[in-house]
Amino acid sequence: MGEKPILGVTMGDPSGSGSEIIVKAWADPAVREMANLVVLGDVDWMGKAFAITGIPGDVRPIERVSDAAFGPDALDVLQVTGQDLSDVVYARVQAKAGQGAYDAVIAGVDLALAGEIDALVTSALNKEALNLAGHEHAGHTELLAERCGSKGVTMMLAAGAFRVTHVSTHCSLREAIERVKADRILAVIRLTEAALRQMGIAEPRLAVAGLNPHSGEGGLFGDEEIRDIAPAIEQARTEGFDVHPIPVPPDTVFYLMAENEAFDAVVAMYHDQGHIPTKLIGFAEGVNITLGLPIIRTSVDHGTNFGKAGKGTAYATSLIAAIRAAVELAQGR
Repeated sequence: MGEKPILGVTMGDPSGSGSEIIVKAWADPAVREMANLVVLGDVDWMGKAFAITGIPGDVRPIERVSDAAFGPDALDVLQVTGQDLSDVVYARVQAKAGQGAYDAVIAGVDLALAGEIDALVTSALNKEALNLAGHEHAGHTELLAERCGSKGVTMMLAAGAFRVTHVSTHCSLREAIERVKADRILAVIRLTEAALRQMGIAEPRLAVAGLNPHSGEGGLFGDEEIRDIAPAIEQARTEGFDVHPIPVPPDTVFYLMAENEAFDAVVAMYHDQGHIPTKLIGFAEGVNITLGLPIIRTSVDHGTNFGKAGKGTAYATSLIAAIRAAVELAQGR
């Protein structure tokens, strides 16, 4: 497909700021230098984004990826939804908007599986709107896994050299604790190590966070570390992975990666354990990467940003970082 990878970028929920940050990212010379973008969404709605942001340029409707010109004056947009979005209201949860966002994701997955795009970059969708449209998914990760027929997936959050993967994500804290099992932890370690190598890290160094305070303090505060986490680490080390030999207390492990650069990634036990430090350190430039899919998928690490939708003031920082990560992964495949 040429030296520049072709990235399919989903418009996201049209009532959010996805379309606006896409045109801002497209206008960035650094983005144009590293990748060719095709937007998957709605032609008319993307045209509104140019008007709202004041970005010089226009929309170029295409019927297939191979029609894209990747020119400097027009953004190639593939119409992938049959929804009439003309009456969609910004900053409001709507079933029609959820359907439009769903259509873009499905189209992107199918194009990536067919090899017509090198990677999929997703803008934010609204989970409530998605469910109102009849698609009962907890989020992008679960939807992507279902469409790809993949079971063993995990979420990596990355903010520069700060990288965290997750044993569980979108579930209750009670259920997350129940999901801390040795086989799942080992699977996430394997996925994390493989992703780091694809990112160009020749000898990845990993750490696994404990679940309980002080990693259980020898069983005084819970035995998950003894029963499941430590055995998973031991098995990973037996397989040749460079994993810190014991579960690292969760109040320490992220500091060690951020300040001491002791690790290239940390395996977190549940959603907020990994999300809170990542967003604290790199809220604006965070990237969400799905591991375990047969395709490359990166995403913004923020929501639909209803507060700025339709105003042209949303920042494209996270989307640009997601584009950069997709390029890195595509080139490292």
